[in-house]
Amino acid sequence: MSMDEWLLARLGELEAGGLLREPEDSTEHLDSPAAGGTWLDACSNDYLGLSAHTVSRETMDSMSGSRIGAGAARLVQGTFREHAELEAELAEWLAKDSCLLTPSAFAANVGLIPAIAGAGSLVVSDALNHASIVDGCRLARAEVVVTPHLAVEAVEAALQKHRGAAPAWVVTEGLFSMDGDVPRLAELRAVCDRYGAGLVVDEAHSLGVFGVRGAGLASATGTPADVVVAGLGKAVGAQGGLLASSTAMAKWLWNRARSFVFSTALSPAFCRLVLTQVRAARAADAARARLQTLSNQLRVELAAHGFPALAGSCGPIVPVVLGSNERAMKAMHGLRARGILAQAIRPPTVPKDAARLRLTAHASWPDDAPLRIARALEAVCAS
Repeated sequence: MSMDEWLLARLGELEAGGLLREPEDSTEHLDSPAAGGTWLDACSNDYLGLSAHTVSRETMDSMSGSRIGAGAARLVQGTFREHAELEAELAEWLAKDSCLLTPSAFAANVGLIPAIAGAGSLVVSDALNHASIVDGCRLARAEVVVTPHLAVEAVEAALQKHRGAAPAWVVTEGLFSMDGDVPRLAELRAVCDRYGAGLVVDEAHSLGVFGVRGAGLASATGTPADVVVAGLGKAVGAQGGLLASSTAMAKWLWNRARSFVFSTALSPAFCRLVLTQVRAARAADAARARLQTLSNQLRVELAAHGFPALAGSCGPIVPVVLGSNERAMKAMHGLRARGILAQAIRPPTVPKDAARLRLTAHASWPDDAPLRIARALEAVCAS
């Protein structure tokens, strides 16, 4: 059997199980006519509508003089003033001493966890943490304990058993990307303090959404994290990741976070563009308020039409569990036929028989969007 024959057989297995993902060109899709007029985006992570902004002449002028490429990793000869300016803005936003830019939030997690958790260390990770955290744990030489979702008591039990001088770390998301719920950060911080453990909060989906000026869940709850991980491709509407921390931690990661050390630095010109997006996200209080209103309305309308959102979800991620892969895919295609972009989420991203529509609210929606989505979903599932 050739390698391609082996691959085609595996792809056939995925297709038979309703798990095959096919690539799509979003530009071609969005440029095609939508039923009822304009497409309604209910699946992307562009919560504040910032990624849809086109580059203005003013923004282009602000990038004048910036290099297109950094030319090297930051430790070699790849650090420029644009990196420093963006990192300073992000550190101020997150109330941290320092910040390091990474190619993505995924790269941030897979670099961070092995750098802070070596042999003899303990990492306590929530069962629903993102794949980047899971992979970071796998790369670390530490003991890893995966605790039931949001179970603070299980976290404490794991920390109680840790012995030795090597540090223990608790890692959680600020807003869980598939269930749309949030951890009890203040309680986690208290448990960490009792046992001398560090707290890492991945604010990928909560940055720009919660907190004063959108600084995230840690800010919203007044809970200091030892390290904040975040992505700039969601509410900020750009690209890249970050690690915000104390100066000492940033210096350690500069030396030991392999995904940072061995990656070419972000484009200086692009960093100038991202800085504009970050400032826009910080100032978007009106959009954040509208986002929360529309998120709440979507949950109300879905429940009224027989499709309650997953219990405990809050904010712009609104999961509707439909059960089978076939039902979730039928709902996704039915909504798209009605001009609504929705995404079916299937195993292994979510548990077996828990396939769902992962609906996301957007501040840029028209007022009638929640009702339109709920009515369309009811019609699709009834057909």
